[in-house]
Amino acid sequence: MRKSFIEYVGVIALLSAMTSNGCGSSALNGEAAGSGGSAKGGAGSGGSAKGGAGSGGSANGGAGSGGSANGGAGGGGATARGGAGAGGTQANCASGTACGGDLVGTWKVTSSCLTLSGDWDVSLASLGCPTVPVTGSLEVTGTWSATSKGKYTDNTVTKGSIAFPLSPSCLSVSSVKVDCSKMGGALTALGWAKVDCTTDGGGNCNCLGTANQTGGIGVVSAWAATSGAYKVSGNALNVDDDVDYSYCVAGKELTLTPKPTILPLTGTVVLPKDDSSPGTGGAGGTTGAGGANGSGGKTGSGGSTTGSGGASNTGGNTGAGGATAGAGGTGTGGSTSTSPGTAPCDIYAAGSNKCVAAHSTVRALFGSYSGSLYQVKRSDGTTKDIPVLGPGGVADSSVQDSFCAGTKCVVTRVYDQSGNGNLVEAETSDSTVGGNKGQSASDATTELLNLGGHKVYSLYLKTAQAYWRDGSKSNVPLGNKPQGIYMVTSGKHYGSGCCFDYGNGPTSRTMSGGGTMDAVNFSSCTIWGTGAGSGPWVMADLEGGLFAQGGGGKNNSVLSMTGTYVTAVEKNNGSNEFALRGGDATTGNLSTFYKGKLPSGYTMKKEGSIILGSGGDCCYSNTTMSQGTFYEGAIISGYPTDVTEDAVQANIVAAGYGK
Repeated sequence: MRKSFIEYVGVIALLSAMTSNGCGSSALNGEAAGSGGSAKGGAGSGGSAKGGAGSGGSANGGAGSGGSANGGAGGGGATARGGAGAGGTQANCASGTACGGDLVGTWKVTSSCLTLSGDWDVSLASLGCPTVPVTGSLEVTGTWSATSKGKYTDNTVTKGSIAFPLSPSCLSVSSVKVDCSKMGGALTALGWAKVDCTTDGGGNCNCLGTANQTGGIGVVSAWAATSGAYKVSGNALNVDDDVDYSYCVAGKELTLTPKPTILPLTGTVVLPKDDSSPGTGGAGGTTGAGGANGSGGKTGSGGSTTGSGGASNTGGNTGAGGATAGAGGTGTGGSTSTSPGTAPCDIYAAGSNKCVAAHSTVRALFGSYSGSLYQVKRSDGTTKDIPVLGPGGVADSSVQDSFCAGTKCVVTRVYDQSGNGNLVEAETSDSTVGGNKGQSASDATTELLNLGGHKVYSLYLKTAQAYWRDGSKSNVPLGNKPQGIYMVTSGKHYGSGCCFDYGNGPTSRTMSGGGTMDAVNFSSCTIWGTGAGSGPWVMADLEGGLFAQGGGGKNNSVLSMTGTYVTAVEKNNGSNEFALRGGDATTGNLSTFYKGKLPSGYTMKKEGSIILGSGGDCCYSNTTMSQGTFYEGAIISGYPTDVTEDAVQANIVAAGYGK
């Protein structure tokens, strides 16, 4: 299989050379060669530079058909800086010398040489095999800046390509068999812009991927970011606790050497200091005196009563703190009430359904709820519960701001508001629910948003972050009992990996067979079912795949949901029907994308765990590839009517996401 894969890569390299250099002559790195000749890196007809090999040849001195030694090769594909021709192997880029130094300043990339060669760990994508052998190369352009306070800005772009075979044992995702042609969808989640996998004449699955990544200098990964936190220790640099480099600042030149912890990389990125760029910031200006308090809002004459969620009446403008309108309701600080009222779980109860688990980091989901919404933990290990401002109100983010000032905080728990004790906890190795060592808790301050005029924080989940609880003994629906789910998420932060879910999963956290799950999924995953456009879509995870309809495959009625705030709904009567619905969480009504039969052969046998941010077979002994944002959601016993769900959507809109 490896032989056929090498021949496959060679054909691609030859076609690339003919396209970029013409057929008959080439010029690489400024050195030209005559037809058929070579000179220490310059290539002749179809030849390659810097060690690339021609047909049947090898790099670093071996010659192919019609070629000569010292790096030149005849009759092969041409790839600069270590690429391979047909049948050839690639030369490695040298790693740099680590010496540490002062990183503060702006650094501009002037050169890069990064070679991919060796075994790539793909366990993060939940493939059937832990590693695959890869070849390829990357190049970097742009600038990277660091401040003295441990913050960075990454304005680099990393481009390149990767090639690898997938053995038959690799052709599964989360223990579900997947056709070769669909495997690219699992691997783009690892940070690659595009991965195409095809089966050759010998039945072997071969894949080619391309990178076009903003941020994440020199390392294609699911954790690439354009800004964040860094820390140094000696000559080691760590970015966002995820990506590692060794480095050396010599004079006014920074050399970064990515460590092969994510990709089998060798080589360096060289960045001289950019003295022409603006400074990293002078001393802050003085603080202006606070503005004078405004007078109370005008009193409306005969205003209408307040709608659900505490929206202010239209009889008068609301002043700071909320003015009382004559014969109308009271607007409390804006459109979201901090006093008891109607909330989503009250609406479900009025429809003869019950929230058996209710989670949110932004607001109460019962009008009378006055407890804590979630727990944060500081770097020193101390924890703090974040409460609501008042019964039925929004999160009191000032408690988090005060507690987390000057340090890092993560979200360790999201409390259950239903009274059933179904809080979900980060699946990490040090939590009470346990988790794989590669898992981490969500940063508590990644996303700040407004909700009805109040500042609140989301649960912003990156790759390898998920939350879980065994709710099988605390009223979560089991077996074929009917169930509904809703969550508010974001169409601006999502992934193509498996599987950003919220709902009911297996208690074993392993693949337990079709029907053992019943969860709503929000992603652009293309491995199984899909919708119209490029996603993200509202789908159902019933274990054994994601479903946009009962028959599987593509359902053009499932629309891509790209709004900043999205309501996603899934419900299942437990016997013969499930439905998918969705809408903009800031305006309008829900749309029904699918309502019909269950997938063929599926019998619902729910096990009753609660999953948030992953599929059912995660994350005790493995790691989730998904990512997404969670604001609020609930698991509901029974099969809610469309009318009930429409009323919940109206309440969500009235809450004022982004306002």
